[in-house]
Amino acid sequence: MKRLVLGLCVAGVFVSFGCGKRTGGSSEGELNGTISISGAWALYPMAVRWAEEFRKIHPSVRIDISAGGAGKGMADCLSGAADLGMLSREIHNSELEKGAWPVAVVKDAVVAVANRNHPAAQTLLSRGLTRQECIDLWITGRLKTWGQLSGFSLNEPVHVYTRSDACGAAETWAKYLGKNQEDLQGVGVFGDPGLAEAVRKDPLGIGYNNVNYAYDAATKKPMDGLMIVPLDLNENGRIDPEESFYGDRDEITGAIGQGRYPSPPARLLYLVSKGKPARPEVLAFLEWILRDGQAFADEAGYVPLSKEAAKKELEKLAR
Repeated sequence: MKRLVLGLCVAGVFVSFGCGKRTGGSSEGELNGTISISGAWALYPMAVRWAEEFRKIHPSVRIDISAGGAGKGMADCLSGAADLGMLSREIHNSELEKGAWPVAVVKDAVVAVANRNHPAAQTLLSRGLTRQECIDLWITGRLKTWGQLSGFSLNEPVHVYTRSDACGAAETWAKYLGKNQEDLQGVGVFGDPGLAEAVRKDPLGIGYNNVNYAYDAATKKPMDGLMIVPLDLNENGRIDPEESFYGDRDEITGAIGQGRYPSPPARLLYLVSKGKPARPEVLAFLEWILRDGQAFADEAGYVPLSKEAAKKELEKLAR
């Protein structure tokens, strides 16, 4: 499928915490060294928060984090360019064969987003989108006007947006529609921030975002200019009370945690290394995430692992 790549792109985000050398623990037992992390936009805000909190305990550990998509995270991890890759999709068998060693760390989801000011806004909020309508927007292209979606006499074209980079959000959204990322149609935009901005600026636009790029971190409400398009899960032509959990970030993460939002597009997020990490600072960081870092998931807009799931991941570190 040919895809137009919009000239509205975010090259990536990099943040670094502290300073230190790339060696392991010191003679006094204090951890030091550098942990490099690359990958999924979906996990980036959570990783930044974890790094801030971990360094309060281990200030001699430097943590460098860059966002650029799940594909980049996996490539950097397998090539040795990063200690940990951030993944927002399931790990492929071919990646496991190359030595990918995943640790599940938290859960979130992908949601459909549209421009708050487009002509069918109120109708979409009240009736939502069925899975078939999503298929006819992003896969078959059969839905071409807002009138076809709203039932009104609206001849304005639907401007469908998708991701241009290899990413977990696109793969997860495509999986919900029974396809692969390569099958998604639309104007391709790089990165979560870029896609949200493209839809926000286009009154006829519709796309999809990871939860933490669809909602404002400060207000927990949908980003200015965006609306979250609910999914009509029982396909009865309206959003029933049990399907209405998009008003703020806490509502949607609560629905994800309770299993009321479908999986996919809900999914686990991973930190991946090439083989089990050998350096003590990397192992300590992963262990801290699973033991103490889960406490920061809710406030950061994610769903923590269950106690049983966290214990299972900790057992992998101990082996």
